[in-house]
Amino acid sequence: MTVAPDRPLASEITDILVTHCGLDPDVAATTPAASLEELGMDSLALLELAAVVADRWRVKIPEQAGELSIAGVADLVARRADPPGHTENAVDILAPLPLVWDITNDVARWTELFTEYAVAEILHRDGDTVRFRLTMHPDENGVAWSWVSERTADPAAREVHARRVETGPFEYMRIHWRYEEIPGGTRMTWTQDFAMKPTAPVDNAGMTARINTNSAIQLAVIKDRIERAYAGGAR
Repeated sequence: MTVAPDRPLASEITDILVTHCGLDPDVAATTPAASLEELGMDSLALLELAAVVADRWRVKIPEQAGELSIAGVADLVARRADPPGHTENAVDILAPLPLVWDITNDVARWTELFTEYAVAEILHRDGDTVRFRLTMHPDENGVAWSWVSERTADPAAREVHARRVETGPFEYMRIHWRYEEIPGGTRMTWTQDFAMKPTAPVDNAGMTARINTNSAIQLAVIKDRIERAYAGGAR
């Protein structure tokens, strides 16, 4: 997204509304919290705004944009112009691939494998596809985040494709697990592709940083627990 570094995006949106949509700049200045509809922007004005925004930032303005304030439109544009999130993290586990596969795909026991999950509830199984609900331990504010996901395992290809069904703050979240044999063990790789909703508390870049940090922690825990299990005789 190209935005003048010394100029707030809301100012650019205001200029578009004044120049292309007939907004009275004095009205905009005196009622900054007003919605575009309250500022007098009709459907034709919103179409013109959508066209300019699409041309300038390659962002699509939803039909409900009239319910947003200028600051709300600016926030929406900033978030949607943010490149989608993408992370890739891997760990080498000193245990055979069949054992790593079996342990990491036993979703019902993920509370024993990950440190972040308090509950892992299986909702439905259909062949190699499982739908389940994960509930995290309460965060610092006492909130226990919970959502439904679905994953489909492909044992022959040694990979799993997963997605959030209840997306929460995400527009979408897709996860790809890959397993490969390496000398002395197994390399497991997580790839996550996602985008945050405009109303999410963090943007794509912020969530990318969070996921990279947390993935490193969880992969280290998983490595330790599987290697301990293997040393203890698990096969």
